[in-house]
Amino acid sequence: MRMQLIEVEPGKWRVARNNAPVARSALPLPYVISDEMPPVEQVDGRFYTSKAAFRAVGRAHGLTEVGNEKVKPKQRSSADAAAREKRRNALIVAKEKYRAGYRARNRA
Repeated sequence: MRMQLIEVEPGKWRVARNNAPVARSALPLPYVISDEMPPVEQVDGRFYTSKAAFRAVGRAHGLTEVGNEKVKPKQRSSADAAAREKRRNALIVAKEKYRAGYRARNRA
């Protein structure tokens, strides 16, 4: 493969590269999400047309906007070694009581 040089300025050369065309969209402008919205009532009784103001009031009142909350993953009780051991011991005690003749009575 042979390198081809092109003259950029008088006495300045660079290696010729295949320049790919710049990725452009068919849209005239980039997509921008507006801050405007139809008037919506917040918990303070006022109507807001600005999304930023609506969210600021909600955060100030300790509310969580649906769709933006971070849900903690639920942890099963069986995943905890201490809980498994406690359950195992309770089953052993119950089985021993049953074999010894103990029966729970209905106290209705």
